[in-house]
Amino acid sequence: MEKVRQDTPVWRIWVDNQNRIISFHEEKDSCLMEFRDREMFFRCVDQYTGRQYRYQ
Repeated sequence: MEKVRQDTPVWRIWVDNQNRIISFHEEKDSCLMEFRDREMFFRCVDQYTGRQYRYQ
């Protein structure tokens, strides 16, 4: 198991697939996604943009 350093930044988004919404803050009925790699975070955001999710 890979150990994560305490000072590693964490990027979070909450995904509501039913309403196609991505939030940068906690939302009811949304699934939390956490990223410890900046590139992976932006790739995920780009994929949701391509699927026409809206952001709040």
